[in-house]
Amino acid sequence: MKNPDSDIDKNAVQLRVARQQDVENLVTLLNRCYRSDEGWTNEAALIGGIRTTPEEMTAMIDNPNVYLFVFENPHDSDDLLGCISVDFSPINHQPAAYIGTFAVHPAVQGRGIGDTMLSAVETFAIRHAHAKNLTHLPLTYLPLTHLSMSILSHRPELLSYYQRRGYLLTGEKMAFPRDGNNGDPKRDDVFLEFLQKPI
Repeated sequence: MKNPDSDIDKNAVQLRVARQQDVENLVTLLNRCYRSDEGWTNEAALIGGIRTTPEEMTAMIDNPNVYLFVFENPHDSDDLLGCISVDFSPINHQPAAYIGTFAVHPAVQGRGIGDTMLSAVETFAIRHAHAKNLTHLPLTYLPLTHLSMSILSHRPELLSYYQRRGYLLTGEKMAFPRDGNNGDPKRDDVFLEFLQKPI
């Protein structure tokens, strides 16, 4: 993965649905963004090891409930500069839109690219949920009332970023998964905190 040109900013963002050909680049991007010490969103001080595996990315792309979007380098389509997903799998038998797999290449962070990607996926999630209701697909008996996500604990700057965008802590927490697919915590008190944004 090369360092992108300096002229890439939020106005260059165009998202497309990820394909299986993107798996290798997605794994590289996510592991760099989360597990290296580059950029302000990395978790290297809290989590070691890998962030994701090719198998995990392949399964996500194949999952009919998940839309995984990528932002290609406009000057080099083989280079991914960002990704973000929304999972419509129901939670407790109720409609859900869970936003995750969110990463922006460290070299282009701070240019509004993440804001643009998040706003685009929020809009997509709300419209998609509305379209499901109109076409009477499963779970139409209840409307989608919020967007959901989770963040790693001990990341006050990341929490502030999402709070400025309307996400609120729910108080729900979950132990960090120790399945070997997402890294190894470097401290015992690391967990995931859940947030919701009313729509």
